[in-house]
Amino acid sequence: MATLKKLQDQGLQAIPGPELSRGDREALLRAGFLKQVIRGWYIPARPDEAEGDTAAWYAGMREFVAGYAQKRFGDEWHVNPEQSLQFRSGERTVPRQLQIWAPQSANQTVELLHGCSLFIYRAPKLLPSSPVPDYGGLRLVELPAALVNASPTLFVQQPMAAQIALASLPDASDLLRILLQGPHPSVAGRLAGALRAVDRADLAHEIAGAMRSAGYAINEVNPFERALPSVLPGGRPESPYVQRLRLMWAEMRETVTKTFPARPAAPTDIERLLKDVEARYVADAYHSLSIEGYRLTAALIEKVRDGSWNPEGDEKDRQTRDTMAARGYFETHHLVKEDLVHAIKGENPGAVFRHALPRWYQALFSPSVQAGILKPGDLAGYRNDQVFIRGALHVPLSKEAVRDCMPVLFELLEAEREPQVRAVLGHFLFVYIHPYMDGNGRLGRFLMNLMLVSAGYVWTVIPVQRRDEYMKALEQASSFSNIEPFARFVGGLVDSQSRAPLPRPQ
Repeated sequence: MATLKKLQDQGLQAIPGPELSRGDREALLRAGFLKQVIRGWYIPARPDEAEGDTAAWYAGMREFVAGYAQKRFGDEWHVNPEQSLQFRSGERTVPRQLQIWAPQSANQTVELLHGCSLFIYRAPKLLPSSPVPDYGGLRLVELPAALVNASPTLFVQQPMAAQIALASLPDASDLLRILLQGPHPSVAGRLAGALRAVDRADLAHEIAGAMRSAGYAINEVNPFERALPSVLPGGRPESPYVQRLRLMWAEMRETVTKTFPARPAAPTDIERLLKDVEARYVADAYHSLSIEGYRLTAALIEKVRDGSWNPEGDEKDRQTRDTMAARGYFETHHLVKEDLVHAIKGENPGAVFRHALPRWYQALFSPSVQAGILKPGDLAGYRNDQVFIRGALHVPLSKEAVRDCMPVLFELLEAEREPQVRAVLGHFLFVYIHPYMDGNGRLGRFLMNLMLVSAGYVWTVIPVQRRDEYMKALEQASSFSNIEPFARFVGGLVDSQSRAPLPRPQ
C-alpha cells in the first residue's frame, strides 16, 4: 500500500509495471488495489469495486491515457484536433475511443477497459498543444490550430462544440496567422462562413479581407447544415461550460414543449393544492430516497413526519443514517411547500428557486450534521471536489465551472416562460452541473416539482422501480444531448399520476 500511495502522491494514474516490484504488484492485484488495463500498465482500484463497475474507469480514463502517452512519447503527442476542440468547448462526456497524434508511433489501436480504446495516429507533425488539468492532463491542441485542422464534418456532427469554439475566439489574430502561413484558402472560406453563422461577422470580414490582401481567392461557405441558436454573447467570450449550458437549453426546449403534456390551467385553490401535495408525500419521500440508496419504510417516514423521531432519547434514531435522510427530506419538503405558495401567487418560479436552493440544501443535511454523521462545514454550499456518477460517461463539471454555471442556470430558469421546460431542463441541467457532493438528485426532483405544481401540474413521483429508466434517460441527455427520452419519461409520469397518484408504499 505504501508503494501505491507513493506513486499516487506523484500524480501517477497510469502505472507502468516496472514502477512496482513483482511482489508489490502481485500483492496489490490480489488485494484489489490495482487493476491491469493493458499488458504492463495498471491503474489504482478499490477492493470493494463490483465486477463490471465502470465508475472508477470512466473517472480515470483520461488520466490513464495522459500518463500512458506521456510515458511513451514525452511531450511529443496530443489529442487529435476534433476531440481537442470538443474538450475545449466544455464537453465532459468520456469518449469510447480517445484519439491521439504521436509522430514516433505506428498507427495502432490499444484496447482499454469496458469497451474503450485508444487510437494512436502516426502524424507527420504535431500542432501547438498544452496539457489541460481539467481533462486529466491530456494534451489538447490549441483552439485556433484545432479549428484550422479539424475535419469539415465536425460542423455537421458536433455543431455545438464548433459553435462554442468559434464564439470563444477573442479575436482573429492567431487563426489568421495559421491560415496565412499554410496557406489554407479553402479552410479560411469555411471558417469565415462558420463565423458569420455564429454572429461573429467582424471576424469573418477580417479573415476574408486578410486572405484577399495576401493574394488568395476564398469562397465563403457555411459548413453548418442547420440554423444555430443565437444565444451566445458577441463580446468577450464566456466560459465554454456556460456557453454549452446556454446552447443546450436553447436546442432542447422545443423538444420538451412538443413532447410534454399540455399546460393545465393555473392553480387558484392553494389550500386544495397543498393538501394534494401532502397526500403524495409518503410515496414521494419513499421513492426519492430509495432511488438514492436509502432503505426506508412508510412507517419510518411517518415517524419522522409525526414528530415521534427522537434523536435525543433514542440512540437508534440518533445514529440511523436512513432516519437522518428521512428527517432532512421532511424538512426540505416543508420548505418547498412554502416556496410553492410564493410561486403560485405570482413570483417568478426561477427567482423563487434561486433564493430557496441554499435553504433546501441546508435543510436536507442539517439532521445528519446534528447527529454527527456529517461535519458542519458540509453545509457550506457548492462542492470543492470533483464528483463522478456511477456508470455514466458524463463527468460532472469542475468546481470552478460549477460556480460559473449555477448563476446561468438561475438566469435561464427565470427567463423561461414554459413551466414544462423549466421542470424538465431545470432538473436535467441541475444534475448535469451536480453542484453539491450529495443530494443533487433529491434537490433536482424538488426543483422539478416546484416548476410543475406552481403551473398546475400534479406533484410527480419518480418510482424507484423505474430508476434504471430514469438514469438512462438522464445519461442520454448528458452524454448525447438527447433530451427526448427524459422529457417523455417525466411527461408520462405527470400524465399517469394526474389520473391516479402512486399508492402509499407498504
